[in-house]
Amino acid sequence: MSPNPDAATADLAGYEVLVGVTAGISAYKTCEVVSRLVQRGAGVTVAMTRSAKKFVGPLSFQALSGRRVLTSRWSDEDPSDVQHIAMTAAANLFIVAPATANILGKVAAGIADDLLTTLIVSAASPILFAPAMNDRMWANPIVQRNVRTLTEVGHTFVGPQSGWLACRSVGPGRMAEPADILDAAVSILRKSQPRQSN
Repeated sequence: MSPNPDAATADLAGYEVLVGVTAGISAYKTCEVVSRLVQRGAGVTVAMTRSAKKFVGPLSFQALSGRRVLTSRWSDEDPSDVQHIAMTAAANLFIVAPATANILGKVAAGIADDLLTTLIVSAASPILFAPAMNDRMWANPIVQRNVRTLTEVGHTFVGPQSGWLACRSVGPGRMAEPADILDAAVSILRKSQPRQSN
């Protein structure tokens, strides 16, 4: 078997990426996104919502990223430590995958009531959303308004794609495939210099 070309190139060395995971069955795809970013040399820190942990456990992302996974605004080791926000200053890119209707609505409204929304609102980097939801939810005028709002302020979207959904219907709302998310992420990263020394 030939070696993985992504692992061989490490072309993303020095880049820092935050990955936000929300509650959706497609969170399993985000595992591959994290793995492929790490294989290409990027430093990846994962932040999860409380409900996201019902779909993929933090230990999975910890194993893939090699870093502690953030699940609360307060450190388990030191409850007075609220320095998670500092991580947003070091990131070259913030990926939110899956991006549910709930998270899109919160961010569009500027709500920061948990770890992930606080990190997003304080982000100093581009944000890439990979939406995932039921097709009727995606078509909802309020959701579409939120997408327009986020796009107008400079955030980027990849997907959703049309296909078989977890609700057993077919239509738009399926999260983009990991390769497509990775391509979109690399395109954004290439527009900046790594913030960490190689």
